[in-house]
Amino acid sequence: MRVFLTGGTGYIGSRLIPILLGRGHWVRALVRPGSESRLPAGCEPAIGNALESASLARHVRAGDTVVQLVGVAHPGPSKAALFRSVDLASAKASVDAARTAAAAHFVYVSVAQPAPVMKEYVAARAEAEAYLRESALPATVLRPWYVLGPGHRWPYAILPLTALLKRLPKTRETALRLDFVTLRQMLDALARAVETPHDGHRVVTAQEIRAGI
Repeated sequence: MRVFLTGGTGYIGSRLIPILLGRGHWVRALVRPGSESRLPAGCEPAIGNALESASLARHVRAGDTVVQLVGVAHPGPSKAALFRSVDLASAKASVDAARTAAAAHFVYVSVAQPAPVMKEYVAARAEAEAYLRESALPATVLRPWYVLGPGHRWPYAILPLTALLKRLPKTRETALRLDFVTLRQMLDALARAVETPHDGHRVVTAQEIRAGI
């Protein structure tokens, strides 16, 4: 498949690209000028601005699968304004570019919702999801809460607590929705999303990511 990917030099994108290339897909990734060397070998660079749909549209082709991974690194309450100016703006720009180019499928990494914390972050991602749904593009939306992996290991300390919350009737539903997924599980889920495009608008929950569905 032909894949156009934003966020290719980021935490997930830089690891997803070699997997897609290794499985025989052709991958083009958006990068800022001068950052081409940060892309994994074999990936075609596409110079542009993730916040401008016209800049993205120059690189998206009809029939492409578009994978949107741009987002603020290490999101926290102090970055609330960036969730709209970066996460939401880049998602809308990618959706607009994909729709203009008649992309075949759009893959978006959102966040588990509803959630009792990080409300501005969740709101920005939820708005991006709504924008994607309104575009009528065939889409797969993945909703992890927190991805465990290198540099993202602090939640391991509270895994016993989350295991307990998943067993209690009053907290089970929320605990399952906000359950952690591993980096490997997330990468596998993204590869599946690319290789099994959905005709409508599909949402993949954290539980489904963990189960490999």
